This record gives sequence, structure tokens and C-alpha cells, in this order.
Amino acid sequence: MAGSTWGEVFRISTWGESHGKGLGVVVDGCPAGLALSEEEIQKYLDKRKPGETRYSTPRKEGDKVEILSGVFEGKTTGTPISLMVFNTSQKSKDYSEIAKIYRPGHADYTFDQKYGFRDYRGGGRSSGRETIGRVAAGAIAMKILEQMGIEVHAYVTQIGDIQIDPGKMTYENIEKSPLRMPDLEASERAEEFLEKQMQEKNSAGGIIECVVKGVPAGVGEPVFGKLDAALAQAVMSIGAVKGVEIGDGFQAAAATGKTNNDAFCVNENGAIGKETNHAGGILGGMSDGSDIVLRAAFKPTPSVFSEQKTVTTEGEPVSVEIKGRHDPIIVPRAVVVVEAMTAMTILDKMFVGMTSRLDRIVEFYRR
Repeated sequence: MAGSTWGEVFRISTWGESHGKGLGVVVDGCPAGLALSEEEIQKYLDKRKPGETRYSTPRKEGDKVEILSGVFEGKTTGTPISLMVFNTSQKSKDYSEIAKIYRPGHADYTFDQKYGFRDYRGGGRSSGRETIGRVAAGAIAMKILEQMGIEVHAYVTQIGDIQIDPGKMTYENIEKSPLRMPDLEASERAEEFLEKQMQEKNSAGGIIECVVKGVPAGVGEPVFGKLDAALAQAVMSIGAVKGVEIGDGFQAAAATGKTNNDAFCVNENGAIGKETNHAGGILGGMSDGSDIVLRAAFKPTPSVFSEQKTVTTEGEPVSVEIKGRHDPIIVPRAVVVVEAMTAMTILDKMFVGMTSRLDRIVEFYRR
């Protein structure tokens, strides 16, 4: 299968299926000397693991990560880092009835058309459990970024048609909300909305916003390797994401040049900055030193327990009622996945950009 490897310098290859023995990732391009432990990676995996709230799948998995290579005496060695999580709660029989049926909204049909064969147990590689490898690798990227004073924060801004009030949001509220919303009043309304969807055997989608603070100006490339293009590709590669916008995004289409441009200024520290941030921290494909702001729209979980029309693999019309253990909404568990893909993209572009200026190369290598 092509397409399971990502990145230019900080490269990852994810592997495994939802109902296989396990899942994992190989990370190549991590510098030597980074202090790294399983516990540090685990705290990120715990944010996406199932069964933590009533709004996630009841499948119980510990998702305990094991470092198989690339770390010695608590530090990275500069060689590939292999990470693995064993599956412990597979119920593959829940999927036996759909082996010959195409589930609406899933990748069953497209997998068959591409490969002529598919793993119908939980979706195989198209399962949400595929993101375990992304989050584990993203934990490494975030630790490197932290050493450079760069912070990555994501949270849910909308579920269904319920939106947060920016004036009531705090980062502390994210951990208090079972839906990872920074506005607790909006979180309560969203919980009521989800209860209704669950009673009606339905599901919901939402929007995640991610803010990156501390990225210096000049990260990214001006043509095909634009930072915003790379972020869009990375986040769009997450299952169920149907749209990504940077800064004002689609609202910029309704603006004018005068209202959309961010005026430059000199801030209180004497550095060049901007009075506003409609651009979302990226100009000409490169970071401008402001906060980088992106949003991702997630579709509703396609596995709903209501009867749906579909066809068999032979083209015969049938009705199907999905069984198994499924999230009524995946958005809260996807927050850390968006953080991971964003962090890895920023780090990878920073590594790529280290060859952009001769004076800095000479300064680094001169003895």
C-alpha cells in the first residue's frame, strides 16, 4: 500500500489495522539526544483512546505504547524510532455481516475498487485507530517544538450547529469538557444535542481549531512547499476531515483588500509584527511570526445504528443496520490527532528550511 509514509526530513510510516494484532509507527529523522520515554508519549495517546466518555466508542483499549527501537538510556539515538500499541479488545464478529455489503459513508467500496480486496473488520487501514501512529509520532514532534518555545493547542469550536463563544473560552476548560470545548456553556449545550442524536441512533460532526504559538518567521517554502499547503494536506489526511481553512479562510473571499490585509507594526519588544491576523500566521507560504491558526471540519461518524440503504458487493439493493462499537462523534478524540499532524508539519518544515541560508550553514559548521 502506497501512502502510509509522510514527511520530508521528519518522516513517519504508520502500520496496522483496527482488528489486527496491533498498530504502530516508525519515525525517522528525529535528532539524537532527545530525552524520551513511553510515559511522555502515553499522555498524548490517552487523549485519543476509546471509552473515556459516553460520547466515544465503548471499545475498551489501554493503548499502551512500547518503544521498540531508537531510544537508549532514555535518549533518542538518531536512528529510526519504532513504536507499537497492541490491540486487546477486538470483536471482529461484529463485522461479519457486512463482509459483502458496502457501508454508506465508509471506504468499503473504494477499497474494493482500488485493491480488489479489503479488510472489513472495523475498516482496516481506514479505521480511526490508524491515528494511533500519528499521535505517537506527533508526541515526539511536540516535545522537540517545546524546546524551541513553540506550543500547539487544539480544541473543539463547534459540534453540529452549536458554536463556542470566543469570549468565554479558556485553555483550562478544554480538559474540563468531555467534548474538549474551551467554552463550558457551549459544551453543555453540545452534550444535550449529542444525547438527542444518540437517542435517534444518529451521529454528529464538528470543527476543531488549532493554534500554534512561537513559530519564527520564515518557516515554509514559497512555491509548492508552502506551509499552509502542507498543513492542509496533513490535516486533510485525517479520516473524516472534509475541509481545512487557514486564518479567515473562506471568509476572506467576502472581504476586501483593505479589510483582509494585516497591517505591519513594531511591537513593544521592538520586533516587527502585525496589528491583526487575518492571514492566520502565514504569508506567501511562509510563517510570519504570528500565531498560526487553522480549522478542520469533520463529517458525522458514518457508522450509525439506524437502517440505511446500500448494495451488496454483487450490486443487489439491501438495507443495513450497523452493529459494533462506534463513536456518536469522533471530533473530541480527533483534537490530539490534529495537534499531532500540525506539530509534525511545522517541525518537518523547520528541518527542511535549515538549508535555506548560507550564512547560517557556515555559522553552524564553522570551527
